[in-house]
Amino acid sequence: MAMGVDAAVLASTAVSLGTAPRLMRRRGDLGAAAGRRSWARPEAFLALVVALVYVNQVLFSVYVLRVHGGDASFIARYLPEGWFALADGPAMRGVAERFPMPESLEPSVLRVQAFLELPLVLLAYVTVLRWLDRGLYRRLARSWLVWAASFSYTFVFCAVEWDLHNPYTVDDIVIRACSAVVTPPLLWWLAGQEEDETTAPSAVRMLLFAVSVWALGHLVLTVYDTALLYNLGHLGGRLPGAVIAMCVLVGARWATSRLRPGGEAGVALSSVAGGLRWAFVVFFVPALAVRYGPNVGAPLVAAVAALAVCLVAAVCALRDALAGAGTRRIALWAVQAVAALAAGGAAGSAAVLLVTDAYYEAGLLRGAGVCLAAMVAVCALTDRWCDTPVAVGAGGGKGVRPM
Repeated sequence: MAMGVDAAVLASTAVSLGTAPRLMRRRGDLGAAAGRRSWARPEAFLALVVALVYVNQVLFSVYVLRVHGGDASFIARYLPEGWFALADGPAMRGVAERFPMPESLEPSVLRVQAFLELPLVLLAYVTVLRWLDRGLYRRLARSWLVWAASFSYTFVFCAVEWDLHNPYTVDDIVIRACSAVVTPPLLWWLAGQEEDETTAPSAVRMLLFAVSVWALGHLVLTVYDTALLYNLGHLGGRLPGAVIAMCVLVGARWATSRLRPGGEAGVALSSVAGGLRWAFVVFFVPALAVRYGPNVGAPLVAAVAALAVCLVAAVCALRDALAGAGTRRIALWAVQAVAALAAGGAAGSAAVLLVTDAYYEAGLLRGAGVCLAAMVAVCALTDRWCDTPVAVGAGGGKGVRPM
């Protein structure tokens, strides 16, 4: 099974590296959004999926309390430690006692989550991409890469299922296959409701993006711990942090909506925004395989794939941002890059090391958010000193006056 995950890492990375440049070159060839529905956003459907996940958690708790006397060992013995911390308080027992035919809730054991996990992951991914660049989100979600990502993610999920073999494994694999067929058309339809537009980067917009990504990531990790691992009993302890993250997320998105469209950016800030665009597209298909590679497959393979994605994204972004720039401006950009990387690395490392996290993803998320914010701030400030910003489109910094 480890060899299968390693093969998925390599194959998905190769597919992504081979097709991402073509997608990035596409512009306005999808037609106007007909009959656009303002509520048809990935954020809304992500919230719906999360709500369904928690409803299933309540039903699972009712099933275990009524049918198994509150003892989850019938399934917990097949899975690693850290699962099945039930919400076993008076309120939950009151719901369980009044629920009719609790035996009918047996599908709440692993099977419902098997269907919902793929749309949860993909909707979260395209939500972040939409915040960064709506036009790119539309092009990506309406391309065949959505099907490639669905297949890649499902393969990895099934590999993990098989590695944690239990009485429901075969059912889960079949259900995951069904989810892999249903989810891409949903993303395709949602993207069809979006206008094909790209907003030029600005320091404020990029900082709000970094804050939004951290807040959403915190909420996703909360869902992972309290729901996907069937630890509804942990929700009380995580609820204050989740409420804060939700308030931060709502505030950041509201502030972003109040910004005027368009904007100006210098070479350094354009290279950061372009790097993020390229990274999101190139990483889309192999993301989950790279995530699980160190756990199920060979860590070295996953590390090489992640490094390849980062290098390609960086090179392509720099090619776009520095096109037309003179030798002097490129030299100044190099100084800016060193300063931004130093500031971002120091700030991100401090954010990771100063707090101990239950899941290492939480530290990485916080560090990445702080690192991005620091880099954006440094690039925006030094751009003011190095050149006169000009309007920038989706292609990066091609409009910057050469120096």
